[in-house]
Amino acid sequence: MPNPGRTANSGRSSGETRPSTSRREQILAVAATQFAERGFHGVSVYDLGAALGISGAALYKHFASKEALLGEMLVGISERLLSEGQRRADEAAAAGPDAVLQALIGWHVEFALAHPALITVQLRDVASLAEPDRHSVRDLQRRYVELWVRAIRAAVGGDETRARSAAHATFGLINSTPHSARLRRAEMADLLQQMALGALRTTNSRSL
Repeated sequence: MPNPGRTANSGRSSGETRPSTSRREQILAVAATQFAERGFHGVSVYDLGAALGISGAALYKHFASKEALLGEMLVGISERLLSEGQRRADEAAAAGPDAVLQALIGWHVEFALAHPALITVQLRDVASLAEPDRHSVRDLQRRYVELWVRAIRAAVGGDETRARSAAHATFGLINSTPHSARLRRAEMADLLQQMALGALRTTNSRSL
């Protein structure tokens, strides 16, 4: 599984050793699986070391702490969702508001289906982050939501509060994939995109 896209090193010890990219990605991937299955607090550095075939203490060569590892993971997810979402929205802009909204839906569905463990950890373990990383994640998430709010209002209308609520509801639908994905991946992606787009198109309608 690729690195979620972390580029910064906020909240990390200045003396922390930076291993090769492939090794760091391997640690993050194994940690994501372990945290998703057992929860952040249910996994020790020794559990992670055993899953990686190294001693628990050896992890400290790569991350200053288990909390630093979680921060690398969750800030990386948030950075990647925002940067790629913005890129795809910009790329689709020439085709109109509907294309932008569909691009954002497609990207979030793609990420959720490719990285169910990361989605699970992101939803469940933000509160376990150190304060600087928690602040970074919240800020990145807020900017990602704003990207969606603008796209929803441009494509289907509705006031800001309604669009924001619709964005969060759509994330809930798509982020359920660790539990709801039962079809082949391409079929599940198509189903989620159709469901998300259909739901968002009702954003500006009100029942009688």
